[in-house]
Amino acid sequence: MRPIRIALTKGRLEKRAVTLFQTIGLDCTNLVAKGRKLILPVDNYEVVLAKSADVITYVEHGTCDIGIVGKDTIMEKNPDVYEMTDLGFGKCRFALAVQKGKKFYDGCNEKIIATKYPSVAAEFFEKKDMDVQIIKIEGSVELAPLLGLADAIVDIVETGTTLKENGLEVIEDIVPLSARVIVNKASMKLRKEEIEEFLHDIDLAEEVC
Repeated sequence: MRPIRIALTKGRLEKRAVTLFQTIGLDCTNLVAKGRKLILPVDNYEVVLAKSADVITYVEHGTCDIGIVGKDTIMEKNPDVYEMTDLGFGKCRFALAVQKGKKFYDGCNEKIIATKYPSVAAEFFEKKDMDVQIIKIEGSVELAPLLGLADAIVDIVETGTTLKENGLEVIEDIVPLSARVIVNKASMKLRKEEIEEFLHDIDLAEEVC
C-alpha cells in the first residue's frame, strides 16, 4: 500500500505547512531542499506540490488523500471532499472593491463585476438579490475598473496595499479566508486511522503554535 499522500499548495501556504510539519516532528529535509521535484517523501507520507486548484482536483479524485489549500479555492470549486481543519494561517478575505469615491450601490443599472472567482461573486450578489454581469479575469483584477471594464471587483485582500496603490478601496468584506485541510471521502473510510492520526497531530501542533 502506498503512503498517505498529501497535496500541498505551492508557495506561501507551502512554507507555512512545512513549519507545521516540523512542529509535529516530521523530517522535512526533502521538502526544504526539494529543488524542482514535485513528489517528495516526508517520513511515512508522500507530499505532492501543486497549484491550489490542482490540490482540489487531486484530493477530490483520490490520487491524493489529504490536501492543504486556501478556503478561497474551496469556495470557488465547491469540491466533493471533507473540509476538516482550519489551520489558521494564510489569513485574508474576499472583498468587494471599487475605485475610490465611487458609489457602487447607487442607481439601478446592472453592475459589471471583474473577478478571478466567478462562483464566489455570483453567490455573493445572488444573496443580495442583485443582477450583475460577471467577467472572469486571470491576471491583475485591479486593472478592470481602472480601464472601464468593470464597476467593481471581487478579490482576495490581505493588507489592501495593492488596492490603495491602484486607487481602489474595499467597500464590503465578503468572508474571511485561511488555509484548510481537506480529505478525500473514500480515503477517510479506507484509511481512517492513518488520516485521523495526522489530523490529531496537526491539532496538537496548532495548540503549540
